[in-house]
Amino acid sequence: MIDLAILWDWAEFAMRWLHVITAMAWIGASFYFIALDLMLKPNDALPDGAYGEEWEVHGGGFYHSVKYLVAPARMPEHLTWHKWQSYTTWLSGAALLMMVYWVGGELFLLDPGKVELALWQGILISGGSLTIGWLAYDAMCRSKLAARPTALMLLLFIILVIMSWGYHQIFTGRAALLHLGAFTATIMTANVFFIIMPNQRIVVADLKAGRVPDAKYGKIAKLRSTHNNYLTLPVVFLMLANHYPLAFATEFSWIIASLIFLTGVSIRHYFNTMHATGKGPAWTWVVTVLIFLLIAWLSGFSGMDSVDESEARALTPAEQKFADVAGFEDAYYAVIGNCSMCHAREPSWDGMNQPPKGVVLETEADIARHAHQIYLQAGISHAMPPPNAIDMDDEPRRQIIAWYRQATGG
Repeated sequence: MIDLAILWDWAEFAMRWLHVITAMAWIGASFYFIALDLMLKPNDALPDGAYGEEWEVHGGGFYHSVKYLVAPARMPEHLTWHKWQSYTTWLSGAALLMMVYWVGGELFLLDPGKVELALWQGILISGGSLTIGWLAYDAMCRSKLAARPTALMLLLFIILVIMSWGYHQIFTGRAALLHLGAFTATIMTANVFFIIMPNQRIVVADLKAGRVPDAKYGKIAKLRSTHNNYLTLPVVFLMLANHYPLAFATEFSWIIASLIFLTGVSIRHYFNTMHATGKGPAWTWVVTVLIFLLIAWLSGFSGMDSVDESEARALTPAEQKFADVAGFEDAYYAVIGNCSMCHAREPSWDGMNQPPKGVVLETEADIARHAHQIYLQAGISHAMPPPNAIDMDDEPRRQIIAWYRQATGG
């Protein structure tokens, strides 16, 4: 029979794999169509209603793309809709968020050193904030601000900064950055589901009925699509950030997350300009590098308050059972002897300023709290410690496995 801990970890891995694959498909399609749109060139020989054309070569063949501002006079028999990449990315991401930060909420979601909340309250804030974010953004886009896209983007940036600060007042550093990414990704997918696709369906329905489609629907969809284009790179950063404590576990992590949105704008502005004119502005890379250096400087400020959360609360009953079993003492010394030089509040390993992934393994409470991760990383697998750091014998690993399985009845 498969160990449930192993099965659950593989389920998380499978969901993460699906999330990454569909995100690649969505981002790739989004970037391609933005580039295509910007590279279109007018031509006197274009059909009526056509705005521009683009010739491309790939895989040994030539492709001829023509864009209509509204729609062609005749509806093609085969129409490809680009929507499932977005939907599947969001659904798999939402499932992964629930698996990691809701089911594992007491460890990964809540930070009692910041605010005392019940797990159900944290989950309510987690899910509710994503919905509220979309409603606020959508209301702005439907207001008079839609006619002032720069002002709209600035206001959206201010909201993202506020959300970054707010998440860091409640959640652990990892959860805060992940939720800011999910907040942004929800806006992006909702743009596709509630705005872009319905508007396109209206245009198609008008064509099939013999009516002339209203060009406003295309303009609205393009505004939302442009927002998605500029938000994509920051979302990717925030999804990767939970692997790097300097991003999520330092004093100014909320500012770091906010600044990343500016780098996303500068990088995309370079490529969008390059696609449109053939040459991107070099100043955008200077700005990006300067912002990144500022981020690196900010990460040097101590954020140990967020790492010390293990001392801020007592063990839950589910965690306490790992400290109560007979094999805990052996497992404790196995971890202390092989892991604590790096996974310490002040790591002794040269050049390491923060414990990897913010995981501290010094006290008995630390080790009981992280039992599942220890079992997977240093028990049944040899992922930790790194072989170049320390040669961990098989006996300590067997002690960790025996301790975990005795506590779980496995």
